Amino acid sequence: MKRPNIDLPARARDEMVANQFLTDFGPEVAEQLQSISAQDLLRPDREIKDLRELLWSSIDNVESRDLDQLEYAEPVGEGQWRIMVAIADVDAYVPKSSAIDKHAERNTTSVYTDIVTFPMLPDQLSFDLTSLLPEQDRLALVVDMLMQSSGEIVKSDVYRALVRNKAKLNYKAIGAWLERGNLAPESITSVPGLEAQLLLQDDLKERIKDLRQQHGALHLQTNEASTVIQDGQIIDLELVQDNPARDLIENFMIAANVAVSQFLEAKGLSSIRRVVKTREKWERIVELARELGYELSAEPDVKSLAKFLLMRKQADPDHFPDLSLSVVKLLGRGEYTVETPGQEDVGHFALAVHDYTHATAPNRRFTDLVTQRLLKAAIAGKPTPYTVAELQAVATQCTERETASNKVERTMRKVAAAVLLSNRIGEVFDAFVTGVKPDATYVRLIRPPAEGRVVKGEKGLRVGQKIKVRLLSTDPVQAFIDFARR
Repeated sequence: MKRPNIDLPARARDEMVANQFLTDFGPEVAEQLQSISAQDLLRPDREIKDLRELLWSSIDNVESRDLDQLEYAEPVGEGQWRIMVAIADVDAYVPKSSAIDKHAERNTTSVYTDIVTFPMLPDQLSFDLTSLLPEQDRLALVVDMLMQSSGEIVKSDVYRALVRNKAKLNYKAIGAWLERGNLAPESITSVPGLEAQLLLQDDLKERIKDLRQQHGALHLQTNEASTVIQDGQIIDLELVQDNPARDLIENFMIAANVAVSQFLEAKGLSSIRRVVKTREKWERIVELARELGYELSAEPDVKSLAKFLLMRKQADPDHFPDLSLSVVKLLGRGEYTVETPGQEDVGHFALAVHDYTHATAPNRRFTDLVTQRLLKAAIAGKPTPYTVAELQAVATQCTERETASNKVERTMRKVAAAVLLSNRIGEVFDAFVTGVKPDATYVRLIRPPAEGRVVKGEKGLRVGQKIKVRLLSTDPVQAFIDFARR
């Protein structure tokens, strides 16, 4: 059976519009872009430290051009290290209430469909002036942290700086090098001192990670699927694998986000926090663990859940991503909320941290841009640029738009999967149940990792259950993939 011919970029744009996203920048944005002059801003002064000589580097996806952060580390004494995270200073080019800011506030996030990217900011900014590109002078906010050998951050500061990325690295290559311990790739060896710098960062990451796990941080390996496109054609779905490089960035960013929250609280400013405050289906998580021979407490307990997940990863690493995805679905989604100074912090259940915000991706997330403005006001000793009511409105909008963004991305993965599977009708696949609602039951195939709905034999299925399904039909236009339970 021939695969259907579908205009995927147009389909992605239609899905954006259906979910009330702006897909184009208006004339006011173009007018603002014409007035931006980078050279007027790129000068160190008493308020902006010159840190361009440090051995900064970035690690991101191969195709990423909107680089939000750089990392650097150094020993500073017996059993102490300095970890620095530089975050792109987007606010320097996007003033509050400007045309670009209003667009960003409406969408609140970049949307990545694999087929086409809809950036929160215009390309001239997110892919150039506010991106921490290699060998370019860039403005940044630096989160400067002092870490002990235990992994605990004992002191931190935030300040403005001028930085220069010495190497644009990617997760795949750096992760493979760190994992296998083979010869460093040319992207590392071509920069003097970078190999030792990255090995130090990897060691410090392990210390942070170990401390977080002692506090009950959940080790989850969901291995989300991405669409592989060649010459405009879908050729496969592949899983985005966890590796030491992704682990490094995750742990450094968590440390930086906690430090930012604590900095703002110490300055007496309200801020937006990222929380997971409800465990929607804890009883089902308990059942899932019991089916695998492990007893969890009746009440939500992050430490016991973390221990169970680590045991399962060791016992059955091949199926651990499937278990992780089931647990993620059952935990409930994160959301943004506002915290005022002195208010009890709800915390992030899965990360086992309190005082957690989003601050490290201002090119891609509006919450991070808002947090950046709060930081700059605190650094300069100026009044907060947002009232509590304004922050609450931002938090609500960002939570709602994040849900919509996830829907667009999920739908486009289903469109891609429907195209990919259109000539495999009638085949039987191994799958596991990812969602059960009163009116619908969903599964994800093991290979290819496509998601769809069980329309026959779905009664009695539960999240996390392993089953076999037969492919009944696909509809790329409607993003439908239907299965029957075998």
